[in-house]
Amino acid sequence: MKNILVTGGAGFIGSNFVHHMLAKYPEYNIVVYDKLTYAGNLDNLLPVKDDPRYAFVQGDICDAAQVKNAVEQHDVDTIVNFAAETHVDRSIMDPDAFIQTDVYGTYVLLEVAKELGVARYHQISTDEVYGHIPEGHSSVETDPLEPRSPYAASKAAGDMMVDAYFITYGLPVTISRGSNNIGPYQYPEKVVPLFATNAMEGLPLPIYGDGMQKRDYQYVIDHCEGIDAVLHHGQLGEAYNVGTGNEIDNLTMVQTLLDELGASADLIRHVEDRAGHDRRYSLNVDKLKSLGWVSRHTNEEAIRKTVRWYADNEWWWSKIKSGEFKEYYQKQYGERLALAN
Repeated sequence: MKNILVTGGAGFIGSNFVHHMLAKYPEYNIVVYDKLTYAGNLDNLLPVKDDPRYAFVQGDICDAAQVKNAVEQHDVDTIVNFAAETHVDRSIMDPDAFIQTDVYGTYVLLEVAKELGVARYHQISTDEVYGHIPEGHSSVETDPLEPRSPYAASKAAGDMMVDAYFITYGLPVTISRGSNNIGPYQYPEKVVPLFATNAMEGLPLPIYGDGMQKRDYQYVIDHCEGIDAVLHHGQLGEAYNVGTGNEIDNLTMVQTLLDELGASADLIRHVEDRAGHDRRYSLNVDKLKSLGWVSRHTNEEAIRKTVRWYADNEWWWSKIKSGEFKEYYQKQYGERLALAN
């Protein structure tokens, strides 16, 4: 492993992974391949823009010719695929983009990897492919995939395609399924940066339903270290869960966030729930721990550290919330907040 193509590398998790890999491995070269949709942001890569080991290529993973050219031009031996449409709410509004990127785009990358003999392909997936998890169970990697949203279904389809290329063609693949990531550079449509920045602006925090949905909020660098462990020590053809191994309800998340900011709980608004909203996700991460990896942040530590980053980096998020985001926010929350209790 020397020349790594990081698709979606200008997005949230992808950019953090680029920072991690360049800092840890001085012998590696990183090529970021990103379409720069609304969630792709070159500001996320400012800390590495002058690093001679870093290169950027603007491109769409659905364009086979573009992908092939990038792999050949940079002598890529490893592909790590972060490129995806990722927000459940947007997938409910418009599933088409999710099918195109998360399913067809994954197929294109696998085909290029097979054709050019790429030495390793790693797929970034999500705990949402397992669907709602009842109390008393935590998902293991051999559990059936039971996605319940268009986003989760598109990611599950990608996982199954990756498995098929390993079984059918012997392509050297691995998969990681992460819990809810939070941390620097996350687009503020996602709940923690949305609520943190809204609280700083004195705006309401729209909590779906009763707020008792349970999630595992892991700090993004812990996730990146988990992917690193899978790339270097994981078994080909296998999937690995990545998370803290614990979960908290969303009301506790909000209370922690408000406490870190010293903001009032009066900002909380309970709004109409999301369609098909999964009540609980929970991951068993023993398989990844067996590779020597450990999560270094609890859910609470991850939330507080994330909130502090947004408090210290208004320059990054304020311009985002003044653009395309406003139209999305009004469409998603305008009527809900008008009817909120």
